[in-house]
Amino acid sequence: MSDVTLVAGVDSSTQSCKVVVRDLESGALVRSGRAGHPDGTEVDPAAWWAALQQAIESAGGLDDVAAISIAGQQHGMVVLDAEGRVIRDALLWNDTRSAQAARDLIDEVGADAYAERVGVVPVASFTATKLRWLRDAEPANAARVAAVALPHDWLTWRLRGYGPADESPLGPDLEALTTDRSDASGTAYWSAATGAYDFELFERALGRPGREAGTAGDGVVLPRVLGPADSAGRTPSGVLVGPGAGDNAGGALGLGATEGDVVVSIGTSGTVFAVTAEPVADASGTVAGFADASGVSLPLIATLNAARVLDSIAGLLGVDHDGLAALALEAEPGAGGVVLIPYFEGERTPNLPDAKARLHGLTLATTRPANFARAAIEGMLCGLADGLDAVRRVALAGERSREQRILLIGGAAQNPAVATIAAQVFDAPVVIPSPGEYVADGGAVQAAWALTGTRPTWTVESAAPLAVDTRAIIREQRRVYVP
Repeated sequence: MSDVTLVAGVDSSTQSCKVVVRDLESGALVRSGRAGHPDGTEVDPAAWWAALQQAIESAGGLDDVAAISIAGQQHGMVVLDAEGRVIRDALLWNDTRSAQAARDLIDEVGADAYAERVGVVPVASFTATKLRWLRDAEPANAARVAAVALPHDWLTWRLRGYGPADESPLGPDLEALTTDRSDASGTAYWSAATGAYDFELFERALGRPGREAGTAGDGVVLPRVLGPADSAGRTPSGVLVGPGAGDNAGGALGLGATEGDVVVSIGTSGTVFAVTAEPVADASGTVAGFADASGVSLPLIATLNAARVLDSIAGLLGVDHDGLAALALEAEPGAGGVVLIPYFEGERTPNLPDAKARLHGLTLATTRPANFARAAIEGMLCGLADGLDAVRRVALAGERSREQRILLIGGAAQNPAVATIAAQVFDAPVVIPSPGEYVADGGAVQAAWALTGTRPTWTVESAAPLAVDTRAIIREQRRVYVP
């Protein structure tokens, strides 16, 4: 094994930390590990650091690994003081307390101006709105902020040996903070089109001026933005550290998605994104003009209510996921008129942070477990299908976009009912790649890229496309109830 070079990728997601170790040449999986994260929409980042170390140990350690890169959940607000200490628990992407802050920022700047300047319009998920919330709700904490990082930025910094003086060998060097373009584009104060921070928008959010790490002057430190093949540095033991990425960009990289591909991911959140050559600006705020991790763009919509909708309804019906699938496939398309609007935790797309879930169309004849099960899956998928329509409208021109395959990934994609119903909801060939940790795999691709200077050509096997089926009954019926 001495002549084999290994690289590692990390997925530090909302729910857990996964590590994969792969062969540099073939991309073959050598070993893997994982550790859990705490529940909640605000989390002490120390829990992520402990989970990363545990997952690395579970994956056999890094002693024989040449390079590593961390992909992670987007948007989370990690604020540090001058000593490199976390000031308060991080607010995660799915924390909606900053919904009013998003509305305030739009009122002050304008949706059109935001879309033009940074490719996104603020919603509660984005980092800028969480900083505005911090400014307004916790001014004492806001005054202490010396640096702002995203989850993967902070973990990369800690992995390289930085942190509070009593916890790290290299101490609290905030100038060493780095990020990548995909994660930076989810802050609402960095532009994929210009490749630069918009410091006026940052100051409008936090109420304090900012500057990029490594540049002269005063101001709150924002991580230096790295390119796809750049290295963030090395760990104290000498392992090369790649730039990292936001989770969706990491997933696209791990899948090998290329220009024109559309990915639908069903995890804690639901996402629909495409790989496009040019940046996107949607003044409606529906499609976020994110950057990807390879140097192009990743226009994206996200829903807060995805796989957990299925968890909830399965629990209500007293079945596991296999039982939910069996019930759903007993029902006819349209679930006999039973419609679930699945906004259990508010919603991001459409932007309804205070919305609640609703069940419609019940009669004595249709109030059956099978219809409930099918309505849950249809409701979740129809929300993503509406997002697919928006991505097509903004980023994928022409009827050819309806011929493009849809890569369906995430834990719920392996549910046979989800796969079957997806082919009835999406009007394009649905392809389900072989199960894998695509986000962590994207980190491994980055690690290999930073190590060699060349993007590897590993591929993910996929099954044959599922047949396209009609979506009219399901989609049109649901639209009657959407606010």
